Amino acid sequence: MDAHVAALFRHPVKGFTPERLTTAALEAGGPFPCDRLYAVENGPSGFDPAAPAFVRKQKFTVLAAMAEVAKARTAYDEATGLLTATAAGQPDFAGALTDPAGAEAFCAWLGGLLGEAATGPLKLVQAPGHRFMDHPLGHVSIVNMNSIRDLEAKVGRPIDPLRFRGNIYVEGWPAWVENDWTDRSLMVGFARAKVYKPIVRCVATHVDPTTAERDMDLVKALFDHYGHMHCGIYVHVTDGGTVTLGDACTTPQPEAA
Repeated sequence: MDAHVAALFRHPVKGFTPERLTTAALEAGGPFPCDRLYAVENGPSGFDPAAPAFVRKQKFTVLAAMAEVAKARTAYDEATGLLTATAAGQPDFAGALTDPAGAEAFCAWLGGLLGEAATGPLKLVQAPGHRFMDHPLGHVSIVNMNSIRDLEAKVGRPIDPLRFRGNIYVEGWPAWVENDWTDRSLMVGFARAKVYKPIVRCVATHVDPTTAERDMDLVKALFDHYGHMHCGIYVHVTDGGTVTLGDACTTPQPEAA
């Protein structure tokens, strides 16, 4: 099975705009670069920067909790910590998330965008080395484009792959083969990874990332047509290496006994 990397994305602020990359350096045991560095609490989440630990995504401003998040268009400069944000009807925003004043200003801007959808005080949170993943062991996510196309055929309408907020999108694998790859190893570009588990999807996929409308029940569609709610896989990087658009992706092999 010939397969290759079709797209790479990072999500510097959890829930907000995916940022397209041409290459990424994966490190053994690490997450996808510059992915989910920050999150915005929708009221106190219990997150402690001094002792960072996994917190359920529903505590943050994410699509699963509020579709209005998709109205924002954000871009992050990793070198400077500068975030820019735009949204219809809102003034443009620019501020350094690494600066407490900039973080507070972004939350104020976001509050104006979200309005009553934000039920608690908004606060930007982060901690060195911590990532705000949807699963505590969901290091890097890979989405099979042919699985999305098969689902499109079932529901009879196009599905934007960005609904699934993956890091790596792969072309060339047959639809849904990835659901049987748990504990198997594969090469993605020049990095080796071990498949952790299929990704169980939630109502975040119901939101159109362009219009911010809840217009498709993809969780129900997955269950009705396949008997599961999976789309994509989490992998753990075992040997670091670069991943670049067009790089080969191998078919996973079982671990040796």
